[in-house]
Amino acid sequence: MRWNGAGALALMAGLAVSLGFAQPATAQGSGSATLDAAKTRAQILCGISGQVPGFSLPDSQGVMRGLDADTCRAIAAAAVGDATKVKFVPTTTQNRFTALQSGEVDLLSRTTTWTLGREGNLGLLFAWVNYYDGTGFLVKKSSGVDSAKKMDGATICVQPGTSTELAIADFYRVNKMKFTPILIQDLPELQGAFLSGRCDAYSTDASALATFRFSQGPKAADLVLLPEIISKEPLGVMVRKGDDKWFDIVRWTFIALITAEEKGVTAANVDSMLTSTDPDIRRLLGVDGDLGKALGLDNKWAYNVIKQVGNFGEMWDRNITPMGVPRSINNLWTKGGLQYAPPMR
Repeated sequence: MRWNGAGALALMAGLAVSLGFAQPATAQGSGSATLDAAKTRAQILCGISGQVPGFSLPDSQGVMRGLDADTCRAIAAAAVGDATKVKFVPTTTQNRFTALQSGEVDLLSRTTTWTLGREGNLGLLFAWVNYYDGTGFLVKKSSGVDSAKKMDGATICVQPGTSTELAIADFYRVNKMKFTPILIQDLPELQGAFLSGRCDAYSTDASALATFRFSQGPKAADLVLLPEIISKEPLGVMVRKGDDKWFDIVRWTFIALITAEEKGVTAANVDSMLTSTDPDIRRLLGVDGDLGKALGLDNKWAYNVIKQVGNFGEMWDRNITPMGVPRSINNLWTKGGLQYAPPMR
């Protein structure tokens, strides 16, 4: 069969659609439906927990505080130029993915573990990891238990719909032990059940256990975080698949936070850094290059993030350090941690 030019073009166009090739951005838009919507409303919609100290929890004035909350603010500073332009949308472990899939939120910053199943089955993408964690166990000191391997037959309080459920089941199966899960969705109710003695242990990400223990004040000494970390739980920020430009913005905002910490650029000194002779700093802050344009943003996008929210180390010290949690593997790679920023150029 012979093909004329028009037929060949039609075939190529059809293949592009069927294979999901991205179409070029139009002159009227940024190339991101999510970004365009955020700019129109002058606000990003960020799915959070709203119940986890150190990550997302309202303070006494009703202001949302925490590492996840500040991650939302950083993305707002990049996307719409103002870190205060965030609507925090509380979600549960069971409805969080639906909220993102349906467009109720623009992103999910909710102590959510990056797994193959979630990324492969839900139509969602993890843009970055803002906290490397693992599943742990919290018990009462009075129990005398000093190891998770001594909890055969235990009842364990855990939220349904979490990766913690599977981690516990795997741990008990491998160690040929049995347990009874006490599944409670509401976090304060779950924690109350543990404190009242309805279960022998409370299990979730070790960071959340540590911050919960810290929140007990003088009674914190009555609780013991067992030494075993039974899973890898890289907690990340999620977006919908199909909006590559928005994915780029969310991912590179976090990389900008890490780069700023690596280079010693802070909220306090970012203005003086505008005259730096370091090429990396000059590109980061939009003095040289066109990195913002590549993302569909103003070239001062990263400057806005650092000026208004600080670098990643500042976010950590503001939210996690007061909880008594060491930075450990969440430190920069130059300090023995896993946070490593690809080059911004």
